[in-house]
Amino acid sequence: MRDQGKPIITSLLDTDKYKFSMQQVNLHQYPAAMAVYRFKCRNKGIDLSALIPAIREQVAMVASLRFTESELRYLSKEPHLSEDYIDFLSDFTLDPSDVIINQNGGQLNLSAKGPMLKTSHWELYLLSIVNELWYRHNVVEPDYQEGRQRLANKIRLIQSQNNLDGFNFTDFGTRRRFSKTWQADVLRSLRLEIPQHFVGTSNYHFAREFGLKPIGTMAHEYLQAWQALTHPLDSQKAALNAWAQEFRGSLGDALTDVIGMDSFCEVLDLYFAKQFDGFRHDSGDPSLWCEKLLAQLHKLGIQPLSKCAIWSDGLDFPTMLELYKAFHQRIQCGFGIGTNLTNDLGYPPLNIVMKLVELNRRPVAKLSDSPGKTMCENPDYVAWLAGTYSK
Repeated sequence: MRDQGKPIITSLLDTDKYKFSMQQVNLHQYPAAMAVYRFKCRNKGIDLSALIPAIREQVAMVASLRFTESELRYLSKEPHLSEDYIDFLSDFTLDPSDVIINQNGGQLNLSAKGPMLKTSHWELYLLSIVNELWYRHNVVEPDYQEGRQRLANKIRLIQSQNNLDGFNFTDFGTRRRFSKTWQADVLRSLRLEIPQHFVGTSNYHFAREFGLKPIGTMAHEYLQAWQALTHPLDSQKAALNAWAQEFRGSLGDALTDVIGMDSFCEVLDLYFAKQFDGFRHDSGDPSLWCEKLLAQLHKLGIQPLSKCAIWSDGLDFPTMLELYKAFHQRIQCGFGIGTNLTNDLGYPPLNIVMKLVELNRRPVAKLSDSPGKTMCENPDYVAWLAGTYSK
């Protein structure tokens, strides 16, 4: 294997910003919650079991990491992160025994079980590890020249456009990157070539290293958790209320597709429309989603141009431009792009996820607006939740 034994995660900041904001809510509002996260590879015919020894080695290396004093000082400058939370991070460690790595039916079986305060962070580290190990195992000599050419074509596409005032995008590519080194190269090029459109990264490590704006608020796991913390039918409202209580107007972008966009629109009343500045799309038809958002804002008497629609589902550069041109005169537009940005060197990308499936021994689910993205280990619960919201 290429680069065998070389650590992939060398800083606990090498993860997405929203892991920290969600962890702060976790610490303050449900610190004893116990979680189960399950890994899934959506690619057909991919066998990841050969990576098991290397994954175990990488997990042990991550568990040896601590936040440095300089990293804690960097995080303390984030106005939404509280002093007591930074103190919590000063003693933070990850427990490798919370990670279960074995074979099941000849396939990789990967999960994290334990306190949500700990296991939540394993998700991003494990996805980055599996992805990079896969390419170390299967690509002897990476064609970086091909990757640079593809990135240059994307940059030229943006530079060739007229009237892109207000068009901006963010790097959301940590979890499915080809490698940490390649992600750094991509971000360095974007910062130099199109700084007026490339506005930041979800990755705290690279935001700190390159002086970029760290961007991110909440993920599916946050809203899913509230399905177990309260009645599932009240979960979205409870989650958004808890977020507003915690951050008092900061980090005002809400994820909309945990139980589908239609159910989110039912929850999106005038109070929440004024509490949140942006709304993030992550599944389903992107244009239909935006039309539903616009209709709900108009219904509430909210001027859509005072809000932002944020797309983050499987984007490429032509799609971002198409959506921007279709909607930018009706609502502010933002984009978070992942795989097509940080893993486009000509090799088939892995489609891997690690989702929260259980909290406090209760099932939780993501009911995606895209077929095949729903993930839950209790089919009866999925059927009940889907049936309730379809009525």
